Amino acid sequence: SGRTVSHSHNRTLTLPKKVPHWSLTRLREKLIKIGAKIVRHGRYITFQLAEVAIPRALFAEILRLIDRLRPAPLPP
Repeated sequence: SGRTVSHSHNRTLTLPKKVPHWSLTRLREKLIKIGAKIVRHGRYITFQLAEVAIPRALFAEILRLIDRLRPAPLPP
């Protein structure tokens, strides 16, 4: 499933070309480096960080990459 990140206004941001090639370890290190707090509750994981910590587009890309690590659902 995809993730939607809402924006308060429209703007175009370009992500670094290296972002799509980050490993899960690199994503976790990046979140720690920017001061994100990762909270687990049951089967949910929440990333808590100040809005100004990183650009929204970069955070959305990190979430998209994490989502791609999830195995595809099995057919019925």
